[in-house]
Parts: sequence; structure tokens; C-alpha cells
Amino acid sequence: MEAVKLSAASRTSTGKGTARSLRRTGRVPAVIYGHGRDPQPIDVEASAVSRLLDQIGGETVLIDVAIDGAAPVKAVVREVQRNPVRRSDVIHLDLYAVVADEPIQVDVPVHIVGNADGVRNQGGVLDHHLHRLTVRCLPANIPEHIEIDVTPLQVGQAIHIHEIKVPNAELMHDANVAVVSVLAGRVEDSSAAASGEAEPEVIKKGKAEEAEADAGE
Repeated sequence: MEAVKLSAASRTSTGKGTARSLRRTGRVPAVIYGHGRDPQPIDVEASAVSRLLDQIGGETVLIDVAIDGAAPVKAVVREVQRNPVRRSDVIHLDLYAVVADEPIQVDVPVHIVGNADGVRNQGGVLDHHLHRLTVRCLPANIPEHIEIDVTPLQVGQAIHIHEIKVPNAELMHDANVAVVSVLAGRVEDSSAAASGEAEPEVIKKGKAEEAEADAGE
């Protein structure tokens, strides 16, 4: 995906009062920082932020941020803060500026493809341990997502960090960490339960019956 565009305006006022005022006018307070620059408060149209997030869909994508109509600054979304009650409402946006020849460390979503053999044929359960992986690479090499094919996985097998290759990028995790695995399905606790056989019912004698039995001995 090519860099998407976002227009922003610089602002000098900060604080909760300013943020509330901006949101009432249909704008979202934001900040852009990184690459040795001081954090710069900005604001963007709420509708533009919604379109941006819909367009990138959780992927890690370069954004051309034009502040006050100046030449765009390339950045990535570092953090999105949402209204805890109405999750669709963005209340703050953090953008991290990047340059072409400076490596950046970003979190990239993992996409699972295929249907594991251990799930399909052995009754196993797929366990997705890591949904995002941290990579270090040049901005131009940031992958939108990392695709992992789980089709050949059997029960008891896993795909680890050292088995995943991301072109022109370094994975910032321990090599032996499992990203996805197939676990055995639940097994019935007893052979009787597995066969469907009911256990024999134990009937206790009442005291009167026990007394009669004793008298007849």
C-alpha cells in the first residue's frame, strides 16, 4: 500500500480544555514526534481520521502528513486513543515521523492463512499467541502485515519466530518464541464416558431392611 495522505493544522494551545474544544468542533487533537524533533501539537478533522483508520485497517502504513499546507512529513500511526464508551470516537492520535534512511521499529499485525491439518483432521485447536510482531526496518520496507500459513501444522506443533522470514526486516523477538501452535483437543476423563456406558447404580439398604436381614441370619 502506498503512503496515504492526512492534512493537519498546527496548534499552540494544549491541555484537556483545548482538547474538549477541538472535539466539539469536529477535530481530533494529535501530536507528531520522532526523528529528533520535539513533539508538535497538531489537530486533524475527525472525519479524516476515521477515513484514514478505515483505509489502513490496522495495518502499518506510511502516512504523508501535511501540516499547515507545508511539504508532507512521512509518519506512521503510533497510538490511537478512543472514547471508552463509544469506541468509534477517536479522542487523540499519536504520529511518529520517519525518514527514508533511518530504521524504525514498528508493530506489524500477523495474518493467519490456511486451515491447520491438526485442526482439520486431528481434532486439535489453533492457538494464536502473538497477534502483532515488532520489526525493525527502513520505512520503505515496513510490511503491511506478516502472513503465516498454518496449513501443515499437526497437533503439538508450532511456528516459532526463527521460522518466520520478513524481507528486509529484523524481527525483534526471541527466536524460540511460538507465534501460533496447535493444541490437542479435550479428551474425556474416563473410558466409560467415552463409550457412553453408564456406571452401575448403587442402592443402599434402609435401616429397616438391614435389621430384617440381620434377624434372618
